[in-house]
Amino acid sequence: RCPRPALPILRWLPRYSRAWLPLDLLAGLAVGLTAVPQALAYAELAGLPLQYGLYSSFMGCFVYCFLGTAKDVMLGPTAIMSLLVSSYAFHEPVYAVLLAFLSGCIQLAMGLLHLGFLLDFISCPVIKGFTSAASITISFNQIKNILGLQGIPRQFFLQLYETLRRIGETRAGDAVLGLTCLAALAGLRAMKSRLPQAAPAEPLAVRISYLIVWISATARNALIVLFAGLVAYSFQVMGSQPFRLTGSIPQGLPAFRPPRFSLATPNGTVPFQSMVQDMGVGLAVVPLMGLLETVAIAKAFASQNGYRIDPDQELLALGVANVLGSFVSSYPITGSFGRTAVNAQSGVCTPAGGLVTGALVLLSLAYLTSLFYYIPKAALAAVIISAVVPMFDAGIFRTLWRVKRLDLVPLCVTFLLCFWEVQYGIVAGVLLSGILLLYSIARPPIKVSEGAVLLVQPGSSLHFPAVEHLRDCVCSRALAASPPRSVILDCCHISSIDYTAVVGLAELLQELRSRGLSLAFCGLKDPVLQVLLSADLEGFQHFSSWEEAEQSRAAEQGGSRAELFTSTAEST
Repeated sequence: RCPRPALPILRWLPRYSRAWLPLDLLAGLAVGLTAVPQALAYAELAGLPLQYGLYSSFMGCFVYCFLGTAKDVMLGPTAIMSLLVSSYAFHEPVYAVLLAFLSGCIQLAMGLLHLGFLLDFISCPVIKGFTSAASITISFNQIKNILGLQGIPRQFFLQLYETLRRIGETRAGDAVLGLTCLAALAGLRAMKSRLPQAAPAEPLAVRISYLIVWISATARNALIVLFAGLVAYSFQVMGSQPFRLTGSIPQGLPAFRPPRFSLATPNGTVPFQSMVQDMGVGLAVVPLMGLLETVAIAKAFASQNGYRIDPDQELLALGVANVLGSFVSSYPITGSFGRTAVNAQSGVCTPAGGLVTGALVLLSLAYLTSLFYYIPKAALAAVIISAVVPMFDAGIFRTLWRVKRLDLVPLCVTFLLCFWEVQYGIVAGVLLSGILLLYSIARPPIKVSEGAVLLVQPGSSLHFPAVEHLRDCVCSRALAASPPRSVILDCCHISSIDYTAVVGLAELLQELRSRGLSLAFCGLKDPVLQVLLSADLEGFQHFSSWEEAEQSRAAEQGGSRAELFTSTAEST
């Protein structure tokens, strides 16, 4: 077999077909029409000048074309990442760009060291709790723009209080336009979800109509922003302006330069060390959440479309995209579920579709920024709310109540604490999930069958936190019986064992022998058997199965096999 090329682009470029080109072009254009208005909206959410949303939207497209392993994934700014940047960059572009550089370095290191498995310790309830809380937080954060209010604080509870207190200051123009845009976006989304597929045998007029409706629904963000901009421009021509506008955006491409490692302020210069300290836990939360979003999206679309991805290669692609992005003034980016879905639904065949999207963003920066002046902030707020509302998963609470109620604990803790501070919610949820995981390791289910001897069967691997639990269970059942009974330890479910567990088993052997009882092992897997033989335990006996151990005990005690096991109990 030929070795697999190290560079992912070399896996598909040599066999690129001309038939794929129109599909990649169409998908790239569809995603570009979605990406440009979303970039402006997400920069507003991140608390940065709007051009930084566009600066963040093209480098990921180019890098992923060369280094990505999923044909559908699109990298760029997202609502969740913008919320995190708002929390850790303090609405300061220098902090945001440096955060992208440092996050990319961390992601690159994780990819090179094959540390992607660490993401597996963030459980689904924690992710669902975070995304659901983020959906509410982000949506409510944009209510001030829908209502035309200014000076609303960022913290959720203060934001809620101030918005309700100042509801009487609502600007009628912004409110009407924002609600109209929300209704139109919801209608176009529903129309697309219910749009029947046009069959090739349909008349040409039907297929053209289908294409027009599909493009309109897919590019709904661009259409709504364009409509709102035309309305605002019309009012401007007539000499009145009832909307709060985006304002001037610098025209031209960003300079290619390294991120700044210090910040000049009126009170002096903030050095690199102080900037890192200011970002604090954000240097862990931002890269991890970026990795989590990208890998989860790549896995979801890869399984849906029948191909495989390389998680560590995805980490490398994201890390390189963030590092290079910081050289063009990008803030941290990650995989975008919405744009990835548009890309997949458009029939993209290879990651080359990202080149078209990136080129469209560059063209917008070079020639169209003057037109963005008239985009009302209420319209951008509607775009954000429409994008994040589907992230709220109300059904997860009912599902976990039905499947495993204990998982509701990390879900609810993460969900509630994220309204206070995002990092507290994520950290608390991960810690709680870890505690529940460790508890299941420390207290594995132990099945005990009683008879002339005790048959003890641990339900999982035996590690040091579980040794005392196993000893207490065996001793309490074996010594409490009348008369005391010897023990057969069925290890068929034990696939690994550590040194502390071996020491605990040796002490258990000695304790039973001091009472005139014996402990025999059966069903040991080869790795576990080798460890126990190497430990040279005194009085160690091993049988291939519990039936063989049963026959040996029956022969020693002169009893019949039928008398050995009479009842079964479960200990946890």
